[in-house]
Amino acid sequence: MGLTIQSLPKEVVHLIAAGEVIDSLAAVVRELVENSLDAGATRIVVYLSPEQWRVRVADNGCGMNYDNLLRAATSHSTSKISNCDDLWRIRSLGFRGEALHSLTMLADVEIMSRTADLEICGWCVSYGVGGEVLASQATAIAPGTVVTISGLFANFPARREGMPSPAQQVKAIQATIQQIALCHPQVAWQVWQNERLWFSISPATTMGRLLPQFLSQVRHHDLQELEVKLSNSDDTCFPTLHLAAGLPDRCHRHRPDWVRLAVNGRMVKLPELEHTILAAYHRTLPRDRFPVCLLHLLVPPEQINWNRNPSKTEVYLHELKYWQEQITQAIDRVLRLNPESVSDDIHTSRVSKLIKVAESEGSYQFNRSIQPDENQSEATANSEQLSANYLKVVGQVNNMYIVAEHPGGLWLIEQHIAHERVLYEKICDDWQITTVESPLMMYRLSETQVLQLQRIGLDIEPFGENLWAIRSIPAMLQQRDDCTEALLELSLGGDLQAAQVAVACRTAIRNGTVLSLEEMQTLVDQWQNTRNPRTCPHGRPIYLVLEESSLGRYFRRSWVIGKSHGI
Repeated sequence: MGLTIQSLPKEVVHLIAAGEVIDSLAAVVRELVENSLDAGATRIVVYLSPEQWRVRVADNGCGMNYDNLLRAATSHSTSKISNCDDLWRIRSLGFRGEALHSLTMLADVEIMSRTADLEICGWCVSYGVGGEVLASQATAIAPGTVVTISGLFANFPARREGMPSPAQQVKAIQATIQQIALCHPQVAWQVWQNERLWFSISPATTMGRLLPQFLSQVRHHDLQELEVKLSNSDDTCFPTLHLAAGLPDRCHRHRPDWVRLAVNGRMVKLPELEHTILAAYHRTLPRDRFPVCLLHLLVPPEQINWNRNPSKTEVYLHELKYWQEQITQAIDRVLRLNPESVSDDIHTSRVSKLIKVAESEGSYQFNRSIQPDENQSEATANSEQLSANYLKVVGQVNNMYIVAEHPGGLWLIEQHIAHERVLYEKICDDWQITTVESPLMMYRLSETQVLQLQRIGLDIEPFGENLWAIRSIPAMLQQRDDCTEALLELSLGGDLQAAQVAVACRTAIRNGTVLSLEEMQTLVDQWQNTRNPRTCPHGRPIYLVLEESSLGRYFRRSWVIGKSHGI
């Protein structure tokens, strides 16, 4: 049975910041589609005629009876809230009761609807300016609702002239529908333009499974999904964090256009949380690349204020610091190695691309070695959680790649960048500047270079004409033969984190270095337990997986023995 539509009391109307903003065809689609979702629709069809300024949205939701249809387009009429307290526990997408009323002021509105109860037919109602009912009649219709908006802004020619072109408006409609679909992946969509099917969206179990329909270059196993229930309360919905995070060694973008955040079924702009997502990916992606990350928060209604913006794209979210911590922890979990994220098929094309990014041999060959971790016992204990992913080193290829056996196949690990990731995280955790007994002398440093060394915490002072004495250095460089060269490299620019990356890169073993099985196993164990084992601090992929199933197909291990012998 459909919900009851009623007019809001005046005291509730005064608390609502503003009415719905209908400024484009995309806004019309957004408001009508949100009403469909609130009605429980699992299938939505959108018909567009941009040149005629016409939109029709049909759904299979709960529908409206005749009495509700008569009130549907009146001012401040809604079935979602009824009193002031409801404004602080909103669980629906629409609640102000202004969308249909606003549309009657701007266009011709017709609604056909039928409930799923014992009614033998539905009703069709046409509305005039202000929601006045002009005509009504019984009509044959399946359970659900069909809303038709015709002649949008016909009485406001100046507004039409200021609108974007039809092509731009159609593009905005596509983006609007995609954003809404990601928040409600179980819904099936069809979008028609000028009586021809434009695109459709098949339902999916999660937003991560849905995303490849929008980004063809991203496959579902390029993402790692995580759902975290953050409360043991009786409420089965709140609070919950849904995360679909792109793995940094598999997909990334040149713009942060696919860092998306949704709250309670609606895409919103929350810069603080978007920055948290980007920070969690720091030093896992190549330079000037951004992650693919979808985040959907189900937040207790009393912790959200939707009245920040009439279009409801911006919200006030309480407990912001709490959510920042939860997001950081969730992304940290999905970026670690786990059975779900390493057992996917790797196509030949991707294998060849990953091999090409391996770093060539360095031009300097100083003594570098794999040092056992003082906390190796603790790391070993942590690695027990990844026993299904245990890697046993079996050899070295070209003194560059470590070959490790895995229960699911074979791994190739690039030794230099794996060691670089290990050292970088150690440096970040314990960055120390150590005073040296005899100062290091450097010649002809520019003022910019001196300021850079001081910026990262080094003690440097003039020691004669064009001569500088450095009295403190990063601890990891203290025993290095090429310490002066490393300091010169650090003086060339970058912040503290860039300096830490440079120290890690300079300190890591080089490709071309022969390692014993024990040294390789130590390195692999340390690398597996890093926080971001997928890429080095420069964003290059560290490992390549050759699955046992892929090897079996190549060597035709799936053949029946009798057939393979011609029996």
